[in-house]
Amino acid sequence: MQVNLKRYGLYLFRWQLSTPILAAALYLLSTIDKVTATIVANLIGGLIFFWVDMFIFTSEKLSVEWEVKDTVVCVDCGREARGYRIVRARAYDRRRDSHPEYRCEQCSIRKTRELRQRGVPV
Repeated sequence: MQVNLKRYGLYLFRWQLSTPILAAALYLLSTIDKVTATIVANLIGGLIFFWVDMFIFTSEKLSVEWEVKDTVVCVDCGREARGYRIVRARAYDRRRDSHPEYRCEQCSIRKTRELRQRGVPV
């Protein structure tokens, strides 16, 4: 399983934000019994965070996946350097490439620019 670290980081940040919101709801509901207050606070959290989670896990803006290797031979210029490649973006999927193409940082920037000109949102 490959993890999109950008999505995962946003999800963990969102998770931390839920704590003070649920605590505030429990504080405001402190006049009713604890079980009911907990249920209501969780319902409030669900109403709020469902939409946040939907954005995190379905947003195309967060879907670009990169693969980085410490040392590769750049497919474009032949230099030995840290290698980059875009694995997946909207309308671009190279997960099943039998021979992945890694580029040095400079060539990767150029290739990314070319992909954007072709309409691939990276």
